[in-house]
Amino acid sequence: MKNIFILCLPLILYSTGCKEDSEVDANIDLDPNTNTEAEIVSVDFSGNENAYTFRVGIKSPDTGCNQYADWWEIISEDGELVYRRILAHSHVNEQPFIRSGGPVPIAQNQTVYIRGHMNTVGYGTKVYKGSVANGFKENTVDKDFAIELAQVAPLPTGCAF
Repeated sequence: MKNIFILCLPLILYSTGCKEDSEVDANIDLDPNTNTEAEIVSVDFSGNENAYTFRVGIKSPDTGCNQYADWWEIISEDGELVYRRILAHSHVNEQPFIRSGGPVPIAQNQTVYIRGHMNTVGYGTKVYKGSVANGFKENTVDKDFAIELAQVAPLPTGCAF
């Protein structure tokens, strides 16, 4: 029985973990070969101050565990990590994809950046910047902006598939 459970675990994780937020925006270019970075393509939020839930859309050139977007994160304007959502597997056939995360401890008027990370090339430069009060808009940052956060926990412990 234990062996059957172990063999079925990846299927169970896939069927419960990927479907919750897997909406695709038809207006987004779906060609994953046009970029090597994880790009944030949408941001939505709900909840209350200091406990928001964010729904972040990511477009990434995933090919499997050898190349995939392994997290998205929220950073303060001065480069401090506020929240990180670990992505436990690749999204080869689900591009772009949306994943929720929270609670995010920010004030309604606090300006933050939201960016993605690839396990192969690191951070992307296409981000969203804004606040809950004023909304979020597409923006770009320097490739080296707060790059040291790539070593700050929490970090992925592996890739399921």
